[in-house]
Amino acid sequence: MTKISDKISEIEKYIIELDEILPPNFEEYKSNKMAKAACERYFEKIVEGVTDIAFMIITKKKFELPQDDIDSFKILTEHNIIKEELYKKLKEAKGMRNFIAHQYGKINDQLVFDSIKYELIKDAKSFIKETKKY
Repeated sequence: MTKISDKISEIEKYIIELDEILPPNFEEYKSNKMAKAACERYFEKIVEGVTDIAFMIITKKKFELPQDDIDSFKILTEHNIIKEELYKKLKEAKGMRNFIAHQYGKINDQLVFDSIKYELIKDAKSFIKETKKY
């Protein structure tokens, strides 16, 4: 197994675990501090894993070096590894990940819950599908 496939397996495990602990609705999410904290941490870990894979592919393919994490997704788009729409979603997820990681106490719980429930898991799976061959 390569490092990329190891990282994909790790992300797939995180997705399953996040899906298992994510409360079924926002009210439960908001009122369950432990579940909320765990979901936020899984959000961070999934986005970090996706970013790691982006850098691994860039290194393996000898693409230009990114300026930052978000630029790594742009480079993958420019080289037709991922689609433009997925790039935009990952850019947003990375921004939210940074907000969660650095702004505890000021987090919009509804936004985080909706992002996890309706976007993050789907987008991470799309990223894995689009990059698995590398």
